[in-house]
Amino acid sequence: MPDKSEREKPLWQPTEDAMANSNMRAFMDRAGARFGGAMDDYADLHRWSIEAREDFWSEVWDYCGVIGEKGKRVLIDDAMPGAKFFPDASLNFAENLLQGDDGDVVLYFNNEGVNAAPVTRGALRRDVAAFAAQLRAWGVTAGDRVAAIMPNCPETIVAMLAATSIGAVFSSCSPDFGVRGVLDRFGQIEPKVIVACDGYRYAGKTLSLHEKLTEIIAGLPSVQHVALVPFIGEGVKGLARAQDWTALLAKHKGADLTFTRLPFAHPLYIMYSSGTTGVPKCIIHSAGGTLMQHVKEHKLHVGLKPGEVLFYFSTCGWMMWNWLVSGLAVGATLALYDGSPFAPDGNVLFDYADHAGVNVFGTSAKFIDALKKSGAKPRETHDLSSVRLILSTGSPLVPESFDYVYADVKRDAALCSISGGTDILACFVGGSPLLPVWRGEIQARGLGMASEVWDDEGRPVVGVKGELVCVKAFPSMPIGFWNDDDGAKYRGAYFERFPGVWCHGDFAEVTAHDGFIIHGRSDATLNPGGVRIGTAEIYAVVEQLSEVQEALAIGQDWDGDARVILFVIMKAGHALDAAMEAKIRARIREGASPRHVPAKIVAVADIPRTKSGKITELAVRDIVHGRQVKNVEALANPEALALFKDLPALRS
Repeated sequence: MPDKSEREKPLWQPTEDAMANSNMRAFMDRAGARFGGAMDDYADLHRWSIEAREDFWSEVWDYCGVIGEKGKRVLIDDAMPGAKFFPDASLNFAENLLQGDDGDVVLYFNNEGVNAAPVTRGALRRDVAAFAAQLRAWGVTAGDRVAAIMPNCPETIVAMLAATSIGAVFSSCSPDFGVRGVLDRFGQIEPKVIVACDGYRYAGKTLSLHEKLTEIIAGLPSVQHVALVPFIGEGVKGLARAQDWTALLAKHKGADLTFTRLPFAHPLYIMYSSGTTGVPKCIIHSAGGTLMQHVKEHKLHVGLKPGEVLFYFSTCGWMMWNWLVSGLAVGATLALYDGSPFAPDGNVLFDYADHAGVNVFGTSAKFIDALKKSGAKPRETHDLSSVRLILSTGSPLVPESFDYVYADVKRDAALCSISGGTDILACFVGGSPLLPVWRGEIQARGLGMASEVWDDEGRPVVGVKGELVCVKAFPSMPIGFWNDDDGAKYRGAYFERFPGVWCHGDFAEVTAHDGFIIHGRSDATLNPGGVRIGTAEIYAVVEQLSEVQEALAIGQDWDGDARVILFVIMKAGHALDAAMEAKIRARIREGASPRHVPAKIVAVADIPRTKSGKITELAVRDIVHGRQVKNVEALANPEALALFKDLPALRS
């Protein structure tokens, strides 16, 4: 761990040249000139983006080259919920993503170390036109749902762009979802068409999907047609209502590519809550709101320039897939990857980064932690000279992971932890090319996002943990939830805690640098003695121990209060004996506080996690308290729940 003097210095600082040549600096100078006020730094730009939201979002539209009719009005009915951005605008999402020269390479694809041939924009446009023609032939029109059960591969992007070119609503999940998990999601939205793969590859295994798809299609009476992508070469094999993807595209070869322009608030995507506490909520996102947030984040915060290569490790069941794909709208080339990030070994993503010349490398905090524990030193084994920015999300990135990246991955790259959610399909807080990187901190509030941390009385606080809120409306607020006609579920999810203010459900803190630290989900915070503790604060200490592979903490109701229970997976060759328990407690007491010290420490063989890899504290808490987990299909490894049931150690 760095000493105190080192911790008082930033880990990374942008050069004057880099700042001067950044998209954000160009945007700042242009906005200052157009709206009559010079801006000196990021704080000035952010302040303007909040105080003059209409001017700001109008300028984002212009600077980022959004295609469509903007209209005269930018914001009406300014409230949460209820605000309407660009009420007179018309656009098409796919049209914005497919602009550019046909000869440019726009997609790379790698499946567990095997590189496919690059895809040009011309080839992508031709395939989109062909599948859109087939969707029209099947009677798909604006507002119909097209759902995908697919790997993160080029065909999934073709399907999404074809559907949205018509104005259909797209929704996806990854092929590792169980039958119940798919039906709980797609059964609510009643898709007309399913795009599915015949199988997929993960951790060196080839897994057929035919048996699962047979059950899924039988359970979705709304589905009239299935386009089956021969991903593993098995093909249709008599699957009901299915036709071969390759044959469908060939049938419409040479079709014209057309785009249906629709209102700004027309539905684009249906996303899903994690679903571990019940049937997943179906969150409807608009075409305009999604596009505006993503081009802002890609062009300004990430600083993407045409031809740069953007990579984010994600499945099609996580919002980062949707975020990644929007990189096409600012002229980026996407590096797609499907499979395990450790197959054949932990080098595979860095091998791919070198192969594709990745400029922006996106991953999860858990991946970085796993790399660190494995002893990997990519800086010594790979070139990575193209990588200028490393992004992390999915869970809080602990200070020690910042240290690891700068010591063993890339010393001269900006490391930006970002945080937002499926709920907004964007970031509340994230990176800025105009700011330094401080150990353990998210750099800044997102432009146009009035992000604050509030105490229980609804007062903004700095240096104190509280609720992450957004106090002004923004374009990517959901249209609503599916089958929530009166909006009661939507309002209850975000606006009941502080009326008229978005309360996101993250336990957070504003730092002295005006950065942010996320301490975990609010509903998973621990409350021993009435003091709120973020679980991430415990993990940040425990997971630095070389003997511990991973940890999960919950609060157990006990004797009229709550006590902290810590579950740990020990590394091979290590046991949780009395000495190890004492060591863990001492480290937590020293690295966090006496209140963080668990009453009980229990070794387990596995920890349940969602399909996107997030550990599920709430599901474990329910099991420990004898309550049923309402939707085990949302879990990647539901069998792990049994490890936490009726534990003798928690009865005393």
